[in-house]
Formats: sequence, structure tokens, C-alpha cells
Amino acid sequence: MINLSVNINKVATLRNARGENRPDVEAVALDIESFGANGITVHPRPDERHIKKSDVYSLRPNLRCEFNIEGYPSDDFVDLVIKVRPTQVTLVPDAPDAITSSAGWDVSANSDFLSSLVERFKDAGIRTSIFINADLDSVRAAAKTGAERVELYTKPYADAFTKDPKAAIAPFIEAATEAKKLGLGVNAGHDLNLDNLAFFASNIPFLREVSIGHALICDALYFGLEETVKRYKNALKV
Repeated sequence: MINLSVNINKVATLRNARGENRPDVEAVALDIESFGANGITVHPRPDERHIKKSDVYSLRPNLRCEFNIEGYPSDDFVDLVIKVRPTQVTLVPDAPDAITSSAGWDVSANSDFLSSLVERFKDAGIRTSIFINADLDSVRAAAKTGAERVELYTKPYADAFTKDPKAAIAPFIEAATEAKKLGLGVNAGHDLNLDNLAFFASNIPFLREVSIGHALICDALYFGLEETVKRYKNALKV
């Protein structure tokens, strides 16, 4: 089974637009869980323009599904993760002012830094995933850090999918195969949607989890949240 982790950042963005608690981020997360999602993802940023630290603390004790916190591992972020102890932490190389993730880590250049973080999170009982580009060098370097998983950055796949799906997915198949060979679990995320998700899921070997936020929340405007979660879950049935 491929797990669906729903990123709820956009729900928090909508709430923050009015400065009130509508929609209630925690209530929406629990509803998404009840609709069949296997996990909830949050990406707290330093300016708290969407998910706030208080959201992270309030979500943790109430979720029964997996909880994934992703972000750049600043001192404040690492401290938050250690205190909250989610199921998984996903390390991304975003600058503080980044609108969204736009590339995976240069893992080799940051090997010592990432390895020390992986060790610290392991000591706290937290699974670590490193956000990488779909190339063999990145996979091999990630394995050397001791991380349990990698998350493949899928925007290049999404951008090329409509023109040539087989060519678009080829490097991701290769990267996932190498990850499995090296003992890494494979996650994926960024710009996956109802148009390209089923093809991706049915062709990527050993895929454990996809993390989807923006597209899913956009689709929920038309289909409703419960129906949208079901549609994304169905797209993952391979």
C-alpha cells in the first residue's frame, strides 16, 4: 500500500488570511484522517505564514495517523521536531523566504551536516527522510547519511508528464530502484495531482508514501474534501 500524507499548509494559509480560527486547522486535519488519509504533513516556516508552531504542538497528541514535519533544519526547527517527536521529519533545503520547495539537497556537499541531524533524530526515535532530486548520486549520498528514507522531488516529472510520461518517469524509476537497493524507503512529493499521480504510483517500484497539499486542496474546492481524499487514495491503488 502507498500511503497518502496530506499537507495542510494551504488550510493554514486560508485561516491566517482573516486572523481567526476559520478554518480550524486541527479539525480539518482530523477530518482528513477520518476520510482515509494515512498521514498529515506540515511545513512550518520561520515567518509562520501558514502553519504555526502552536499548530504543530496541538496536532501531535490528537492525530492517530502518521505525522510528518518537513522543513529546513535550522536550530529552531530541529528543536521543535525533537520536542514534538513526529513519526517522520523530512529535511528540505529551502531558504527561509522560499515560496515552496524548488530542488532537493546537494547531499554530498552537506553530508556531514545531514548525517549529524539523522543521528540526532534517530536518537529521538524519529524517522528521517531527505528531500532529493531523482538522480543516482543523490540517492547514494543520502544512504551514506544513515537516513531511513528519501523523498523524491517530483516537479520535473510533473512538468514533463503531459509531453512524454515514459520519459518523465524514467529517472524516478531508476532512483527508486537504487534507493531500495541501498535500504532506503522511497517517498515522493511536489506537483503530484489527479492527472499524473496514478501513472507515477503504478510505475515507481517500492514507493512508500506521497505527500500532497496544494493540488489536493485546490481539487477540494470542486469535489469537497472527503471526495478528494478518496480520489487521491484511489489513484494510489496499484
